[in-house]
Amino acid sequence: MAANLEDVPSVELITEVLRRAKCSSKPDKRIILVGPPGSGKGTQSPLIKDEYCLCHLATGDMLRAAVAAKTHLGIKAKEAMNKGELVSDDLVVGIIDEAMKRPSCQKGFILDGFPRTVVQAQKLDEMLARQGAKVDKVLNFAIDDAILEERITGRWIHPSSGRSYHTKFAPPKTTGVDDVSGEALIQRKDDTAEVLKSRLEAFHIQTEPVIEYYSKNGLVANLHAEKPPKEVTVEVQKALS
Repeated sequence: MAANLEDVPSVELITEVLRRAKCSSKPDKRIILVGPPGSGKGTQSPLIKDEYCLCHLATGDMLRAAVAAKTHLGIKAKEAMNKGELVSDDLVVGIIDEAMKRPSCQKGFILDGFPRTVVQAQKLDEMLARQGAKVDKVLNFAIDDAILEERITGRWIHPSSGRSYHTKFAPPKTTGVDDVSGEALIQRKDDTAEVLKSRLEAFHIQTEPVIEYYSKNGLVANLHAEKPPKEVTVEVQKALS
């Protein structure tokens, strides 16, 4: 480890030490983000992460990382995936438990994409309780389905750079063409009205009971996710203060 640190440029080391010193005075927070696709979770999450020195736990990414690292739980998850089975709730909670032990998660976490069901929420609560911890806040990115359809079906992407455009809110200078490279833009296959409809149906059926579950404990802050991002950021800051 020391040898690796010797190779890290001084500026980066000092920056990290200063960041950790600043973070040491921040309160611990364990936050869950709930919201349908296109509701703005991806925009707010990095801001929350930086402001409160939290780690961002996206269950899909964590599963892939555990499988790649061949951890005990990762091997079990891969076995399930190879059989075409869903990874069990206990395995996912175990992988979250593992991730929480990382130094970057010392002040708490943002969970995105989990829990999706009440059973998952209960298992997460049980795991946290064993550590003497609990969920502090659930941010519900509430938005009308019709607004989401306009947001998502208007999205166009430049594949190689990741630059994104929107036919209404951020159109390219020339329709269907990337401003910088002049290459063609594509629409993700998920960004269609049909796919969105089925994803929203699944979201409402599965996840709304989760919001209800946490509401009983007074943990849910309902955000007006249809507002511009900066206004949503202000609502997030109020909810977490």
